[in-house]
Amino acid sequence: MGSYEDEKAGSDASQDVVPATRLQRYFASTSEFLTHWGIETNGINPILPEDRTDTKLYQMFFVWFSANINILTFGTGSAGPAFFGLGLRDSFIILVIVDLISCIVPAYFAVFGPKLGMRSMVLARYSWGYFGSILPSAFTVFSMQGFMILNCIIGGQTLASVSSHLDDTLGIVIIGVLSLIVTFFGYRVIHWYETVAWIPSVITFIVMLGLGGKHLTEAPTPPPPSAAAVLSFATTTASSVISWCMMTPDYGVYHSGKASSTRIFLYSYAGFFIASLAAHMLGAAFAAAAPGVPSWEAGFEQGNNVGGLIQAVLSPSGGFGKFLTVLLALSIPSACAPTMYTFASSFMTIHAWFARVPRYVYTFISEAILIPVAIVGAKHFYTTFVDVLSVIGYWSTVFAAIVIVEHLIFRKNDWERYDLSQYCHPKQLPLGIAATLAFLCACGIIIPSMSQAWYVGPIANAGTGDIGIIVGFVLACMVYPAFRVVELAVSKR
Repeated sequence: MGSYEDEKAGSDASQDVVPATRLQRYFASTSEFLTHWGIETNGINPILPEDRTDTKLYQMFFVWFSANINILTFGTGSAGPAFFGLGLRDSFIILVIVDLISCIVPAYFAVFGPKLGMRSMVLARYSWGYFGSILPSAFTVFSMQGFMILNCIIGGQTLASVSSHLDDTLGIVIIGVLSLIVTFFGYRVIHWYETVAWIPSVITFIVMLGLGGKHLTEAPTPPPPSAAAVLSFATTTASSVISWCMMTPDYGVYHSGKASSTRIFLYSYAGFFIASLAAHMLGAAFAAAAPGVPSWEAGFEQGNNVGGLIQAVLSPSGGFGKFLTVLLALSIPSACAPTMYTFASSFMTIHAWFARVPRYVYTFISEAILIPVAIVGAKHFYTTFVDVLSVIGYWSTVFAAIVIVEHLIFRKNDWERYDLSQYCHPKQLPLGIAATLAFLCACGIIIPSMSQAWYVGPIANAGTGDIGIIVGFVLACMVYPAFRVVELAVSKR
């Protein structure tokens, strides 16, 4: 691995080329003060091998278990019966197959964090190039914001369901502020928080099974599903899981690079799979049974209020049910905090000027965008939900394909082939032309294969359903190696 001869002082690439201003000096003094109080102020520069000392690999399990055993994942599963018209049996089969396969991708990306000490969008520079990586960095910024919007909507609805004095808007504000507080303190606080944030969700889901389990076997049987509905639900579910790959490296950068890659992968995969499958199946089961239980159907509001469904299921337990509903809603920052953190680090990789602004400043920018957009999106939850998740899934699977192919084929699965000192030097990184062309080619097949409320491509319209992420991933894996070979040949001239 490369050394840090130019980065020993902890500066990012931009600090060598952008003159310091009065504002920058203010940021520097503020960061020094915050560091004194234990708040993370590091930028996007890779973490030195000697600073990667954390050996608590079990944290990887809890980070991803907590981030997925929540209402949003429950809502993803509920989309099968509520939005795509699938029965419980069909939904379960799809969820098992999709979760088994799709959890592999973010778990694999989690290995990059400890091994290289690089955030995900800095890692992207080793395949997309310094300037080419602007594209996935910008997409990640929008994707993370989309994730947070969905989480705040569903958390706000859940809080609003317990009291007539609360509405969705106030609930969204509460969830957004709590997420900001957790994220502001940075990496180590997020890790600590995630080790306990799963507890309210697990308790609440168990109580829900105890109270409503007798109704789950009485779910109405819908007509046989169409292939389009099956594939579209599979795509939505896979998108919700695979898109975590854009952030999983960020939460292992302080863990020891000497750790076994297999152990890192298994801890991460277990966290993703156990949480995703459990919450997905619970969501599908309760959504499928809701039409047969009047109080559940009323709370569900024709599939537009997942929080209302949860409150309706818990209502027989009275005040205790309301208490659990509030706890479940307040656990939403377990998904929002890592998302907001990656929003900040990805923003910093877009341009050298952005890297000059401390990470914690971007948390406030995210918050300012998050709350008003979530308030508007809450009025049509499932339409917003499916559209946002699917669009994120389209591009994130292509991103994953390019980074994986680069690592396995061109870097021979060898961590020593990443010279970390090159992360801020455009001429020493790939040109990025291969990745950009592969991305554009993948988009060329994704667009006619997608099925959204605002656009249905001709391939999807022919009866296949939404197969965008499948064909996009496959095509990117096929064309990127060819483009990369040509790029390498050109760069050697």
